[in-house]
Amino acid sequence: MQIIIVFSLRFIMRFEFFIASRLKLGNKNKSGSPSLNVALVGIILAILIIILSVEIVMGFKKEITNKINSLDSHLKVTNGAIGIDDNFSVVDFREVRNTLSNDSSLLDKISSVSLIAEKPAILKTDNDFKGLQFRGVDANYDYDFLNNHLVEGRIPNYEHQDSIQEIIISSTIAKQLKLNVDDKIFTYFIDDKVKVRNCHIVGIFNTDFESFDKSYIVGNIALLQSVNNWKMHQGNYVGINLFDVSNVENEAYVLYGKLALQSIADDDSSTVYNVTNMHQNNLSFFTWLGMLDMNVVIILVLMMIVSSFTLIAALLMVVLERIKMIGLMKALGTTNTSIRRVFIFLTHKIIFKSIIIGNVLGIGLGLLQKYFHIIKLNPDAYYMNYVPIDINPTTLLLLNLGILVISYLTLIGPSYIVSTIKPTSTMRFE
Repeated sequence: MQIIIVFSLRFIMRFEFFIASRLKLGNKNKSGSPSLNVALVGIILAILIIILSVEIVMGFKKEITNKINSLDSHLKVTNGAIGIDDNFSVVDFREVRNTLSNDSSLLDKISSVSLIAEKPAILKTDNDFKGLQFRGVDANYDYDFLNNHLVEGRIPNYEHQDSIQEIIISSTIAKQLKLNVDDKIFTYFIDDKVKVRNCHIVGIFNTDFESFDKSYIVGNIALLQSVNNWKMHQGNYVGINLFDVSNVENEAYVLYGKLALQSIADDDSSTVYNVTNMHQNNLSFFTWLGMLDMNVVIILVLMMIVSSFTLIAALLMVVLERIKMIGLMKALGTTNTSIRRVFIFLTHKIIFKSIIIGNVLGIGLGLLQKYFHIIKLNPDAYYMNYVPIDINPTTLLLLNLGILVISYLTLIGPSYIVSTIKPTSTMRFE
C-alpha cells in the first residue's frame, strides 16, 4: 500500500513538473508579456540589492574589525588600582609574563605579548603644535599592520640604544605640522614639570582610521620609561594578541583568574590586575557595527516584501493568461491542488531566472568593487577610502535558499485563485 502511495505521489509530481516545463511564460508567440518582464526585472533588482547589501555590510564589519584588532591589543592587562597618575597605574611585565609562562594552555593561544605605555604629549614645530597620545611599545609589539600601511620610511629600530627617540607618525599629523621623514621634532610631556624629548621621525603611516591617525604616534617604550622614571619592565599595560579572537571575552576571564591566583600565590605581590578585551575597550565601534546588522535586516525585509508582491502579481498574470487551459484541465478531471502546483512551478521559472541573473550581477559588481575600488568613500566618516566588499559563499547560499523558500510560501496563498475558476465560464473567456 505504501509503495502505491509513493508511486502515485511521484507520478503526480512528475505530471505537474512536466506540464509546467512545457509551458511558456506569457503568450504563445512571445517570450513573455510586458507585465511579466517588469516582474522579472523587479525581482532581479530586489535580489541584487539584497546581495550587495550583505556583501557591503560584511565587508565593513570585516575591515573595521581587522583594523581594531590590529591597532589595539586583543587583551589588556592593567593595574586594578584606581588612579589617574601614570606612575600609580603601572604594571610589572615580569609578573604577567610569569603567569603566562606557567600555563601552556594560555601560551598556545597567544601570538604576541608586549609591554606598552601611553602618555599625552605635544608635538611642536616652529609654526604649529598638536596634542596627541604617545604610544610607547617594546620590541615584541606586532608592527605588521602599521608596517603594511607605511607610506614612507620604516618602523622604529630596537637594536640600538641610541634609537629610542625614533617615532612614526600618521600622514594626517605630518600634513598638519608639515613634517617629513628624518625630521626632528620636540615632544613635550607635562607632569609636575615639563619634560622635553627631541624625537626623530623615521616613518609615516596612513591607516584611514581617523581616531588613530589623528591621535597617536608610536615609538619606543624606553622613551616614556625615561620620562616617567620607570624601570625597563614597567609600563601602563601589557598588550596580548591572540591567534583567534572569536572567543576573546572568555579568554579575558580565564587570564583574569590566572593572574588573581598568581597574586595570591606570590606573597610579595600586592598588585591586583584587571583584564579587558577589545570589545570593552572599543565599545563605540562595535556598537556601530552591530547597528549595521539592523540596517541589513530592514533592507532584507523590505526587499522580500517587494519581491513577494511582485511574485503574487506575476502568478495572477500567468493564471489569467492560461485561464482556458485551467478550464480544460478541470474538465479532464485534474484536481485544484495539481493545477495550483503547475502554476507555482511555472511562476518559479521567474524566480530561478531572477536568482541566476541577480547572483551574476551581485557577485560580478562585488568583485569589481573588491579588486578595483571603483566607489570611493570619505575616510574621515567611514574609516576607509573605498566601499569594502566581502563575498562569503556560505552566506550567499543561505540567502538564495531563503529566497526560494520564501517565494514558494508566498505563492501558496494566492494560488488558491485557481479553485475559484469554473470550467463552464472559462470556455467563453477571452
